[in-house]
Amino acid sequence: MIGNPARKDISTSYVERMNLNMRMGMRRFTRLTNAFSKKVENHVNALAIYFMYYNFGRIHQTLRVTPAMEAGLTDHVWSLEEIAGLAEKTQETVES
Repeated sequence: MIGNPARKDISTSYVERMNLNMRMGMRRFTRLTNAFSKKVENHVNALAIYFMYYNFGRIHQTLRVTPAMEAGLTDHVWSLEEIAGLAEKTQETVES
């Protein structure tokens, strides 16, 4: 546990909903499909892409903005090109 959450706000419903979103959004969490991750590195990368898009590129119905916009981290919805550009910048940094 991180922080000091209010007892009234603690619920397993939030965790279970996020688990459902991840299973439905990424077939890597379903063991009997072709997309199941066999290498940990591939699994970690798929998670990073999923959560980047989930937080920066997808408008959530209840918020009507992205979670990153609601938190004040960005002022616009990120396009897939912007998200992919982050990977390219990281690769350039690693190579130099």
